[in-house]
Amino acid sequence: MDAKTCLEKLKYVGTLAFATVDSDGAPQIRNISAIHYEEDRMYFFTARGKNFCRELLADGRVQILGHTKYNEMIRLSASAKPVSDDKQDYYINKIFDEQPYLSNVYPGDTRKIGIIFEIGNAEIEYFNLGVKPIFRESYSIGSGYVRQKGYCITEKCIGCGKCLKRCPQGCIVSGKPFVIGQEHCLHCGACYEVCPAKAVERL
Repeated sequence: MDAKTCLEKLKYVGTLAFATVDSDGAPQIRNISAIHYEEDRMYFFTARGKNFCRELLADGRVQILGHTKYNEMIRLSASAKPVSDDKQDYYINKIFDEQPYLSNVYPGDTRKIGIIFEIGNAEIEYFNLGVKPIFRESYSIGSGYVRQKGYCITEKCIGCGKCLKRCPQGCIVSGKPFVIGQEHCLHCGACYEVCPAKAVERL
């Protein structure tokens, strides 16, 4: 798995959930399918008068989530920005060509109310619940960066094995200290709660 493959999978999902925060700090989610994909970036269409557009122009931060029929979840954490004025018409027409239903929503020249945003820098999280043990990995595109998440076991570990027994995915390996297999970790915190030595720390 890699970032390019994740974008391909999102393309096949079609409609994605886009999450932003409004001016009152309240979470907002929209389903968006007016999307064009390239190898290392994505472009999407919305209307300038929508709250969604105003939120993106004011802040830019967005999270995008897709769920495949194979129980794979792919999440992008990114900053969206409008494409330059000289490229707006090009990408509007491209998205309308790829998504013919949009011509029913914005017939003729009414599509000009739209604006195209670009995501070229992002952290991508891939999470497959359809395999056992589960599999997760993170990637980046552009200047996006991968943030550490989950848990680790420190040198405080006393080797009691309680974390290993409690882990629902069996992804902890005995050692000095015990080690969590990050690619199979659910980030559920069971090991954190059960450790008597407080050796498990949140990343």
